[in-house]
This record gives sequence, structure tokens and C-alpha cells, in this order.
Amino acid sequence: MLVQRYIPVMRPRVDPPIDATAPAPSELNAESGSPTIQPDVLAAVRGELTDWRAWMSRTVILAYAAAAGAAVVAFTRLCEFATQAFDVLTGGRPWLALAWTPAVCLLLGWVTVRHVPGAAGSGIPQTMAALDTRVTPAQPPLFVSLRLSLAKILLTAGGLLAGMPIGREGPSVQIAAGVMQHAQRWLPARSSVSPHGLLVAGGAAGIAAAFNAPLAGITFAIEELTSRIEQRNSGLVIAAIVLAGVIAISAFGNATYFGVIRVGALDLRFLAPASLVVAATGLLAGGFSHVLQVSLIAQPGRIAGWRRRHPVLFAGLCGLAVAITGVASQGATFGGGYEYTRRLVQGEGNLPLLYVTLRLVATWLACWSGLPGGLFAPSLALGAGIGFDIAALSGWTQASPALIALGMAGFLAAVTQAPITAFIIVMEMVDGHAMVLSLMAAALGASFIARWLAHPLYPALARAQLLRLRT
Repeated sequence: MLVQRYIPVMRPRVDPPIDATAPAPSELNAESGSPTIQPDVLAAVRGELTDWRAWMSRTVILAYAAAAGAAVVAFTRLCEFATQAFDVLTGGRPWLALAWTPAVCLLLGWVTVRHVPGAAGSGIPQTMAALDTRVTPAQPPLFVSLRLSLAKILLTAGGLLAGMPIGREGPSVQIAAGVMQHAQRWLPARSSVSPHGLLVAGGAAGIAAAFNAPLAGITFAIEELTSRIEQRNSGLVIAAIVLAGVIAISAFGNATYFGVIRVGALDLRFLAPASLVVAATGLLAGGFSHVLQVSLIAQPGRIAGWRRRHPVLFAGLCGLAVAITGVASQGATFGGGYEYTRRLVQGEGNLPLLYVTLRLVATWLACWSGLPGGLFAPSLALGAGIGFDIAALSGWTQASPALIALGMAGFLAAVTQAPITAFIIVMEMVDGHAMVLSLMAAALGASFIARWLAHPLYPALARAQLLRLRT
């Protein structure tokens, strides 16, 4: 009996009943153990095809993206025509600019101040201001709208017709953003596309079409316009960039902005002049950015007060000073500097004495005047001039195109403090894929140095734009 008491009773194992609806082990999520829901392909396709709101939104967005690209292309053609017209007008008669430039600046200043104050300056700060969370749904037209886009096109082209050292790339951002912003009124109710997404897509498309550089459009949207792109708007941004890029390529061909850079074999000795280019562009562009911020953002003082009271006359006086600078440089500082930069990149050009100094002064005056116009092209021209001068002084004339490209990336990155956008723009503009690491290093280094001297330029100017909400 004792033995029997301690012998365990062997009972047959009874398995739990099988649930036919329970997921098989292979259908369980490996991490949580929860069931993995298999997609219903037919239902997903059916829902996609029958969602009329989504299809209407896509149709409207694609149509406006194509319109934004076409607007930038037309703007580019008009700016090229205006630049050529100024060259024809003053060809052999540089003294004529002493009367022509200030007269046109007076007219443009009057139109800007009286009718479209939101069109003044680059256009990138206005787009950034429109994206600010403090802006109510009724206030973006103060900064971007179809009306401001049209005014920006005409006034920027007018500035180039006057010979002002301004660029068209920054204004392209505001122009394309204004076109895309207009799409909001045609979207169906409860559309998933936000006004914020339309503005970001328009600004990115403007850069992509202006430079014929789609990658630069994406990085510009992330680095300058917004810290991140919402997942629901990422397709919108890419679609706008693709369509704007297609329109630009169909108009200009698949050509690079400044041609193709030709770089020979470089060794470690190239590190010394390259480092000098990075240091020079960082210091000069950082100081230049600081001067611009002090000049453009309201500051107490006699000159700033006079500028606020007499903005039109001030614009005319700045035009006169730009004309004097242009005559002193033998015409080299008139316009955005595209032709000079292209010849330097191709190794075919030369620069007059004090080109960089005179262009710095002329670009500052053009920005200070308050007339519409951008900074990208003048910044690239200044960077190219710095690279060329250092190549000549250091004796590295055989590597001049490489130093010029580094100067362009460094100066643009230091002014905008957007190094990723800057090096991608230069890489795509000169087909400089062989210099990717060098361009990246130059942009990062120059931008790092510029931070010692100035705050980021466009965010500071965007904050100044937001002060208009109080008036």
C-alpha cells in the first residue's frame, strides 16, 4: 500500500480543441506574437479606383505642378531676354547705365512698395514665413499667391533689365509656391493634401526647375523649407519635382547649368589650396550674410530710418551705386554673373581686378535696395571668383576648375547655411560627380565657419517677414 501511494498515476494527455479560426504559427508576428493581417489586394485596388476624391486631388496637383514648372521656365526665358537686352543697351556705352539703372530701379521700387510689398527680396523668406505655424489659413497670400508670383516674374526680370546683380533662382521658389498654393481652392473637401504640403512641393519644384536639378529640390525642401516631409505629402513633393523637372528638361534639354567641369588628377598637395578656398568662402560669405541681416532687418539708426521713410528713392540710389560699381568693373558686376561663372568653370575666362570685392558690394546694394531678386546666382559667381583668384595666387592654374567648383559650393553653403543643398546644386550644375566628396567637404567646412559670424540668413529674414502680420 505504501509503495502504491507514491507511484504517480499516469493519465493520458488531452490536447486542447483545435480552433480552425486561430492563425497558424507562421502567421504570427515574430516580435509581438499577434496575428499579421494579410492585405486584401482586390479590396485595396477597388477602394483605390473608386475613391473619386483622391483621383480629383491627384489630377489637380499634377496640373498645378506642371503649371509651376511652366511658370519657372517662362520666368527663366524672360530673365535671359532681360539680361541680353541690358547687354545690348549698354554695349560700348557703359556710361548709359549711370542713368538707365537708377531710373528703372526707381520705377521698380515704386511698384513694389505701392502694390506688391510681398514680392520684395529673394522670395525664399516669404515661402518660409507662409509655412510658419503662427500664420492663419487666411494669411498666406501676404507671402505667396498667384498675384505675387506674376509680380515676382515681371519685377525680377525688370531688375535684370536694369543690370542689377540679382538671381532668378530664389524668386523661382516663391513663384512656384504661389502657383501650387492656388491649387488649394480646387481640391475637394476633406482632401488629404494640406496647404503646408502644397507650399513645400511648390518651393522644391521651383528649385528643381530653376537649376534643372531634381535632387537639389528634394534636399532644399528638407533642409530649408521644413525639417521633415510628412509621409502623406512625400509623394506630392516628388510628383511636383518630377513634373517641374520634365517641363524644364523639355525646354532647356538635359544640359547642366554651367556645362561640364573637367578635373585632372589631383594629389595631396591639392589639399592646401582647397583648404584655403574653404576658409576664404566661409569667412567672406559669413561676414556677407551678417551684413545682409543687419541691413535688411529693421535696425535703429539714421540710415535705416531714412530707408524706411523713403524706400523708392533709396532703391534708386542703390541702383546708381550699382551702376558706378558696374562701370568700375568694366561691366563684370552687372547681372547675376551667369556668363562669367560659366566661362570660369569651362576654363575659358578671366576676371578683372577686384572682381570679388566689387561684386560683393554690388550684390549687397542690390539686396539692400529692397527690389525683388535672389542670391543664389550672385553667390555662385562670388564663389567662382574666389576659387579662381586662389588658383592664380597659389599657382594651381591646372586645377583651377576644381577650385572654382569648391568655391561655388563653399560660398553658397556659407551664405545659406544649407550645405547639403549647396553641394548637390553645384554637383548637378557642373556634372561634378567625380568631386562629390570634395564638394561635400567644402560645403560643410565653409558652412561651419560661417556659423561663427552669422545666424542662418533665410530663417532670420523669414522672422522679419512675419512682423508684417502685426500691421
